[in-house]
Amino acid sequence: MENTTMISPDAVSASLAQCYVIIDGSRYNFMQAINLEASVDKNKVQLPILGRVMKGNKGTTMSGTGSASFYYNTPIFRDLLKKYKETGKDLYFDIQVVNDDPSSAAGRQSCTLVGVNLDGGILAKFDADGDYLSEDISFTFEDFEFPESFGMLSGMI
Repeated sequence: MENTTMISPDAVSASLAQCYVIIDGSRYNFMQAINLEASVDKNKVQLPILGRVMKGNKGTTMSGTGSASFYYNTPIFRDLLKKYKETGKDLYFDIQVVNDDPSSAAGRQSCTLVGVNLDGGILAKFDADGDYLSEDISFTFEDFEFPESFGMLSGMI
């Protein structure tokens, strides 16, 4: 049996991506982003099952969390925090991430994080000894969609 392996160009480039933030119907090119990672955790309960020594596991809910780093040169997240402080109304928005490396046969993937809610944020910052300013945020989200998904690479099936 032949061992089929992935070819190097099919690894998706880490920097060939786009990121957009959609707030109140306005779509912003989040070109300041350095990195972003979003994941879901499946919450499960253990079930005792008659006649079995091993317990079963049943998925019950999911929760989404994420984090991002970006250059400290945009007011959009501070504006959201200020609006929350002034109105008491918590604000939710969407983030769209597109991975599109033309050299990879995997193709293009687009993921939209729906109902993103900030955990907090940096209000002011400086670093007299630094090269540039960046900031980190953490967030939760309530749903996700994949308008486009990577394709299967040759040899996977």
